[in-house]
Amino acid sequence: MLAAAPALASGVPASGPLAQGAEASHGPVTTYLIRKFGVARQKAEQISDAVTLASAKYSLPPAVLLAIISIESRFREKAKGANGATGLMQVVPSVHRGLVRNQDLTEPTTNIKIGSAILYGYMQGANGDLDVAMRRYGGSQAYAQKIRLRAQEFDRALDTDRPAAPAAASSSSADGGERRSMSRSR
Repeated sequence: MLAAAPALASGVPASGPLAQGAEASHGPVTTYLIRKFGVARQKAEQISDAVTLASAKYSLPPAVLLAIISIESRFREKAKGANGATGLMQVVPSVHRGLVRNQDLTEPTTNIKIGSAILYGYMQGANGDLDVAMRRYGGSQAYAQKIRLRAQEFDRALDTDRPAAPAAASSSSADGGERRSMSRSR
């Protein structure tokens, strides 16, 4: 499952307004998390900063990371799920031992960093195809579609001075074909 793990060590520079430092997105993301999800201001700021940093490090759209967090945990950092899935991005420690070793997955910054590294590893293993990476992260095409739709909501809600980004919708496979989904293995 971690065939792409070696690629996780190298960060790839990101592009886009939300990847240009915490200052660029801190206000609107924080405000949206407080209003829409009832996240306390300090936690909202911490999540906003962590998403911005992970987005920049792994060239992942911030809206996709926020969408995954909202679906997986509704921004509850101590969320526990099936198979020991833990934290904001519901990382499964038994599947990702190498990344999780001695890490507190209930700490938002750590969880977002590791969850983003996992998604990035899946994307690298899929030759840069974010759609395939989202399917692997969640285990199904339906999950990837749900992430795309939620990411579009985040893009619209946070779009204060830029055109809406296509989020993950434009990252379908080059041949347009359907690829087999993997088992749920965050």
